[in-house]
Amino acid sequence: MTTATPDTPPRARHLGLKIFGGVALAILLLILFWSWDWFVPLVNSRATALLHRKTTIAHLHVHLGRVTTIKVDDLKIEQPKTFEKEKDQFAQAKSLSVSVDVWSYLWHRTLRLPLIALEQPTADIIALKNNLNNYTFTEDGKPASTPAQPDTAGKTNLPDIGELRITDGTLHVKYDPLQADMQVSVQTTPPEGASRGTLRLDAKGRYAQQPITARFIGGALLSFVADKDPYPVDLSVQNGPTNATLKGDVVHPMSFAGAHLKLHFAGPDMSLLYPLTGVPIPRTPAYTITGNLDYSRNHILFKDFEGRMGTSDIGGTLEVDPHQKPMALQANLRSKQVNLVDLGGFIGAKPTKTAAEKKQDAKSKTVLPDTPINIPRLNAINAHVTYHGAHIENKQLPLDNIDTEFFINNGEIDLKRLNFAVGNGTLASSATLKPDGSLFDTTARIDFARIDLARIMQATANSKARGIIGGHMTLRAKGNSIASLMAAGNGGLTLVLDQGGDITAILPDIMGLQLGNAILTALGLPSHTDIKCFIADMPLKNGIVSTNTLLLETGEARTLGRGTINFKTNTLDYSLTTRAQNPTIASLPGAFNITGPIKSPTVLPGAEILGRAAAAAGLGFVFPPLALLPTIQLGVGDDSRCSRAVQAVNQNPAAGIAPGSLSHTAGTRRGVSSTHASRRPQGSTKKGTGKTAAPKQHEGRMTPEEVRAAWNAKLHAKH
Repeated sequence: MTTATPDTPPRARHLGLKIFGGVALAILLLILFWSWDWFVPLVNSRATALLHRKTTIAHLHVHLGRVTTIKVDDLKIEQPKTFEKEKDQFAQAKSLSVSVDVWSYLWHRTLRLPLIALEQPTADIIALKNNLNNYTFTEDGKPASTPAQPDTAGKTNLPDIGELRITDGTLHVKYDPLQADMQVSVQTTPPEGASRGTLRLDAKGRYAQQPITARFIGGALLSFVADKDPYPVDLSVQNGPTNATLKGDVVHPMSFAGAHLKLHFAGPDMSLLYPLTGVPIPRTPAYTITGNLDYSRNHILFKDFEGRMGTSDIGGTLEVDPHQKPMALQANLRSKQVNLVDLGGFIGAKPTKTAAEKKQDAKSKTVLPDTPINIPRLNAINAHVTYHGAHIENKQLPLDNIDTEFFINNGEIDLKRLNFAVGNGTLASSATLKPDGSLFDTTARIDFARIDLARIMQATANSKARGIIGGHMTLRAKGNSIASLMAAGNGGLTLVLDQGGDITAILPDIMGLQLGNAILTALGLPSHTDIKCFIADMPLKNGIVSTNTLLLETGEARTLGRGTINFKTNTLDYSLTTRAQNPTIASLPGAFNITGPIKSPTVLPGAEILGRAAAAAGLGFVFPPLALLPTIQLGVGDDSRCSRAVQAVNQNPAAGIAPGSLSHTAGTRRGVSSTHASRRPQGSTKKGTGKTAAPKQHEGRMTPEEVRAAWNAKLHAKH
């Protein structure tokens, strides 16, 4: 019997057709009415969770294909909770498009994004001084404890991006740690040939409390991230009066491989660079400097730079390690021609002064620089600096070159050396300054070694000064400027001038014309008197200089000094007494006094001279100190000579360091040891007795006003 397959019932066939038609219709309707906006709530919630702040999009578009493009419209990212009071959104964009190469991902498992495009993006970037910012995408808004770092090969986990396109972008950057508040416009140009395009930033606002404008033109941002080819850089910045340009390229920027950059900067004062560089520099005159900038993971190197600072040239190499706390600086500096006025800011002086500052200085009683050393800025850096100036250009200073080395460590300054060549001699100094609150606990020493007086006086035309200077100065004090250190200082000065030359070529130049000539007149010395010996042994105690020995010996006379120089009040109270050594010289056995402000002291006769003024006036003379009495004064004895005085100073020098011996000839006249003579009362000494006689008084003394008038008349007559 034959079996036949029964036909499908008509009813069943109709049911199958209905189902198929329904599915086809549903697919057709889905295609016709499909909207990717159905996924917008999902995208918003996922993005909000990822960025830790509310994120929304208005529309979602997807164009499927081998290269699929995903586009969102009206992207908005709100501020995190800690910055919710800010009026602007953290970021927004009219649109964001991302193209994905699906084929590359399916076959090679490589995520390739041919294009990321942002249209009219804006961002509001804020950082506060408490390390809180709005661009760290953590739940609490604080920086992550272990930020992601690129690996040692410079590779990143970012996808391969073909082009990042930004159209009409703007940024607002408010960075409180640097006192910065700027508006930045952002534009990109498309790839062209082998170039991946460029990135251009134009900034304007304030930085470090100064107005700033900046322009940056570099390679495409993706070229920086790709880290394959050198990344081109062209940056120009004007921050207040400071201008800087940086041009060249960066090698493998993500792995800190190095750079070929030319840095040029110029401005009126290097101290204004501190906000830009973080390196504290004292005040300087106007400068312009150009050099090569390089960097690695551990340091920034500014090498082979050359330029000018004021009238001096400056060059060398700077190496900075910004990762150490505080920052570490290594500097090796040099000058071929240097004017020490340009370095004034490094010792507290002002290299340039405004008219108002000059007027203020004229009113000030302080004679030493009183600019405070900036301790907080010194704490911002640890430094090792060497500097050599091959030739000093300054007609008023007798110095030939400068060589210095110093360290700054945790605010402490260790000046290893600050040496000046003076002819065949050396002026050498060293010091340590340890912070103590707002002051420095200071120890300093200055050594004068075989300094030729003729070299010192070379600025004086036709000077006949000569001789060799040696000695030492020591200082221990607490203060924050040179003036305050001297006002609180302890130590001393021990100084010897051996076989000096013409005294008239020295005093007016050293002390100023009017004061120097006044002292020469009061000394009663003939013109062109040679100095045989000068000794100053003067201790400093609590800011007041007193006198152990002050001796000036010439072929005709010996002058002794005593008194004080008060750096607390910046005043002088000093007297000098001249005794004749040659019986042919008529010299008044009296003192004259130098008193008043150090800046402008008064030179007047002392008590002995007042006692004899009437007789002098009766002989028709206007001024008493020289040859007013027809009396020949004998020498003060021959039991010693200048070298004996040096021996006495060597035994107990005020500076704590002996100056050494002299080289006087055997013919030097003998006299009273200055160590003892300087402590004797004023008046003539009776030969053979060692007793001091009271000055002989005369009737008819001149009044102090008459003496001042006579003194002034004499000074004007000399000029």
